[in-house]
Amino acid sequence: MRDLTWQLPWRGLGLSSNLDAAESPHPYRLLAEAPGLFDFVEYSAPLSLEETRAQASLFPELWTRRGEVPVLFHPVHLNLYGPELEPAAALHALDAHARAVDSAWVGNDVGWWHAAGQPFPGYLYVTPPFSEAGVRDCAAHALHVQSYLSVPLALENPAVFARRGELHVLDFMARLHARTGLPLLLDLGHLLSYQLAAGLPLDAGLADFPLDRVIELHVAGGVVTRRGARGLYVDDHTQPVREELLALVEALVPRCPALRAVTFEGDGHPLEVALLTLRRLRRVVPAGPRPPLPLSVSTPPVPALAAESAPWALFSVGYGAAPEPGEDVEGARAETDFRLAVVAEQLDRDWPLSRLLLAGTRERLRDFTASPEFRALFESPERAPGHAFAAWSRRVLREHPDEGLAAVVSFETFLPNAWRMSAPGPGPGPGQVGLAEGVRLGGFPVDLTEAVFAARALRRHLAGRAWASEALEVSGLDSLAQVAGRPAPGPWRFVLRRKGRGLEVLTCAPSLLAGLEALARAPGAEAEVPPRVLAEGLALGLLRRG
Repeated sequence: MRDLTWQLPWRGLGLSSNLDAAESPHPYRLLAEAPGLFDFVEYSAPLSLEETRAQASLFPELWTRRGEVPVLFHPVHLNLYGPELEPAAALHALDAHARAVDSAWVGNDVGWWHAAGQPFPGYLYVTPPFSEAGVRDCAAHALHVQSYLSVPLALENPAVFARRGELHVLDFMARLHARTGLPLLLDLGHLLSYQLAAGLPLDAGLADFPLDRVIELHVAGGVVTRRGARGLYVDDHTQPVREELLALVEALVPRCPALRAVTFEGDGHPLEVALLTLRRLRRVVPAGPRPPLPLSVSTPPVPALAAESAPWALFSVGYGAAPEPGEDVEGARAETDFRLAVVAEQLDRDWPLSRLLLAGTRERLRDFTASPEFRALFESPERAPGHAFAAWSRRVLREHPDEGLAAVVSFETFLPNAWRMSAPGPGPGPGQVGLAEGVRLGGFPVDLTEAVFAARALRRHLAGRAWASEALEVSGLDSLAQVAGRPAPGPWRFVLRRKGRGLEVLTCAPSLLAGLEALARAPGAEAEVPPRVLAEGLALGLLRRG
């Protein structure tokens, strides 16, 4: 046994952040609006401090203000389940990161987050089975991680779609705590996800749960949907916090004597909405210091992982394979639907036409996620989902040649190069007009104007009908296939605009395009730009004044 002792400081009420300065709520702007409304920032970031510095635009402010506003590190890419233990180099980096920012502990969902360094789409980890075998393997992961950490590892109950295993999630977490000695982080939305899946009241199992070992509570937004009599909770932090979860926070805070922090995971909430939620939580977690809490843990040696490939079997079911007989079929289908939706959303950033044409239905999207190309994505950290989709698309077109589809796939394969090849011109000076930042022009041998229009029009049409009929009638994709099969002769000129992490293709009238091309070569005096070009270009955000 390894005896560990810490003095856990009181952290109070916190707000989580993904450290993107462009996203809401910006924690430090919120504190400027309401000083003292919360006490610390809990942030998600890569294990490595160097990667975090390079990727997280809000990290410099967090770093300089960490003495004034303490932080807790809630990492991503930290496996607490899965077929392989985290490599030593990654865990050394994690410990160095936690110590550098003075994170009193590190909390993480008990799940399988990545394979070969490649995160599962949308950071949708694979939840372990709630069984003795699951407890054994998760304990091996947790003890392995803790053996490299100089701060405590807090174990967080994972989100659930499908019930797998004979244990209730609270029994599973209690046994995991007993096996490892490590403290607990209770996520109330994740708890609701299990209770709905099992058809149980929200507080079922809490009476026998070791609340005295809970050092942190999480509360976040989410959506409850129903399939017949079955309730499903989707852990979507951008949504409002449900009333029953806020009530449960109020009930649990007095029952958790070791509690050191309550965190509102408010990612995506506008500042004014986050203020309302934090004010309510502040009534439950009053401001003010409290003495440190001694925490002593005796951890056993790290056991070996089981040899069976249960995690990969769960991965396959999560992405569309049939579950084993007797398993939660309805929950497994709901999980697959959600995972497929996340995959589609990611692909649509770079492949909006090709994805609709080649994987526009649930069955075709599942064909992609069941393919060797998708599986290979998680065997090499250098690859990205778009690489896997491109390889799968090429194979599909080899097996089923289609000139129209081939033209669309070639176009979307070419777009990143078109962006790089069309370097931005000089910015407009005083009294001048030029292309807006993030806007460039491109060209292609065939004209896909109609296909670009058809994809947008069809998405609007099918989404509108789905709101009324409660079903997405994907049979309507047939019209898009017809349009893709009749590209006009080129050459074709189009507008490219940076949109989030992807590129947006815009088509426009020839007169506007000619004006944009002239201004791409050199900004022009505003008085000399044709009035229609100026008005349309400014209205569409394609032009800017100096």
